[in-house]
Amino acid sequence: MHDVEWSAAELRELEDLRQRESLLPADAPRALLSIRLSVLTDETTSPARQELDLRRFALMRGCRVIGVARDLNVSATKVPPWKRPELGDWINNRAPEFDQILFWKLDRFVRRISDLHLMIEWCKEYDKILAADKDPIDLDSAYGEMMVTMIAGMARIEAANTGIRLESLWKYARTTDRWVIGKPVYGYTTEEGPDGRKLVVHPFRKRVLRWIFDMLMRGRSMYKITQIVNRASIPSPNGGKWYAKNLTSILTNPALKGVRVIRPPKAKSKEVSRIVYGSDGQPIRLAPPIFTDAEFDQLQDRLKRNAKHGRKDSKGKRLSLFLGVILCGSCGANMYKHISKKERKDGSTRVYPKLRCSSYTKEPCGAPVFDPDEMYGALAATVLDQLGNYEVIHREYARGAENLARVTELQASIKHYMDGLAPGGAFAIGGFIQTQAEEALQKLGAELQTIDPDSTQDRWHYRSMGVTYREHWTKMGTDQMEKDLLRGGITFLVHSDHCDLLIPDDVKQRLVVKDDYFKKKL
Repeated sequence: MHDVEWSAAELRELEDLRQRESLLPADAPRALLSIRLSVLTDETTSPARQELDLRRFALMRGCRVIGVARDLNVSATKVPPWKRPELGDWINNRAPEFDQILFWKLDRFVRRISDLHLMIEWCKEYDKILAADKDPIDLDSAYGEMMVTMIAGMARIEAANTGIRLESLWKYARTTDRWVIGKPVYGYTTEEGPDGRKLVVHPFRKRVLRWIFDMLMRGRSMYKITQIVNRASIPSPNGGKWYAKNLTSILTNPALKGVRVIRPPKAKSKEVSRIVYGSDGQPIRLAPPIFTDAEFDQLQDRLKRNAKHGRKDSKGKRLSLFLGVILCGSCGANMYKHISKKERKDGSTRVYPKLRCSSYTKEPCGAPVFDPDEMYGALAATVLDQLGNYEVIHREYARGAENLARVTELQASIKHYMDGLAPGGAFAIGGFIQTQAEEALQKLGAELQTIDPDSTQDRWHYRSMGVTYREHWTKMGTDQMEKDLLRGGITFLVHSDHCDLLIPDDVKQRLVVKDDYFKKKL
């Protein structure tokens, strides 16, 4: 039971509950039990006790337990229900198998009100019930829905008030040279002074940044620089390793000039902070600069020149395609596109594109380099040959309630006519009335035969889109092919003298397009 420890008494109680559950009618609602703990301690309610409580709760509700999702050592704050290893699989792939999700307490199910909101919306969309044993949460009752609405409303009010307070504090921070709120950029720290908290230069981190500046001006790559600082055991701002990404985010921050900056509202992750100007039209100065204006401009120019070797080309398109699909046949690493440029004597520039293993600049595995366009073309041709005629299939959630209601209605009508046609029945009198009753019975029976019994249950419906993957990729392009190949678990191993296209045995199931409800809502 997933390393859950059960005492002898608990096992006896579990068996008793299962015996009582077996007496429930065949059409009893089906319950999924959700059990979660971040850390198991002496003070926490054990998973075994949670399960027993929930099984009693299910019996009280007249539900049959069809599964238990045990997510132990999983944080409810960091991991929403639909992303947890076990509960997430039930929600995303096994929704037709249950009618209700039962959990012990609200904090065992979610900690973020936004996650609760989304789960409630999902339950309404898929006709499921949420209910808690120890809290008044029950979407199957008016009182339970009212409690959920009240909890959500109070959370929204508190979030709004918090936002107003933070916005007011940030507005005040923009008008003063004191450090009021926020975390200083790497290179600075704060200290208390007679006039309040001030921003000051961190001597050691300043030396690190100045050294990085010198290395960049000498033409060293970001990769080499991060290698050196990591070997020197210099921690990054979050205490971990340095990477080109986190170093670039620091070096592009104008706060390194010792001025107040602010992130634009709804700024994208790569958007640079903006300088805040005072009433005199000058930047609000908080501390001595680590880089002067001229040095900071030099730094940005150098970073832009280095970026040409990054993942995007001059037109903003991704440089390396099919990451996770095209792999090195020697070490299994991704194959990246790299572009080097050399100036000719006549002043023109010659471009040398290469597709090479990601270990090329670290610990080379000896794999050769290839022409990117030739390799991408070889992959596309091989994939189209092997998979191009497969149909594009979408998975949709189909409810059985409507067909079930019609089957029940037909069965009742058939019984009515059969009773009437039995000897002594209302229709067993011969002539026109009996003939009409027999014809009606025959029609009802024929209609009942046309209804697939499976269609009376909630289920996944697999629908062909009427196109092949060849037609699909021709219309949607390379990016879509890459997404589909990744979803299908298909890889293309590149060796020095040949390539192997590896296709999983269950590729047709993997390629099915599954609607991600939560991704659309987030």
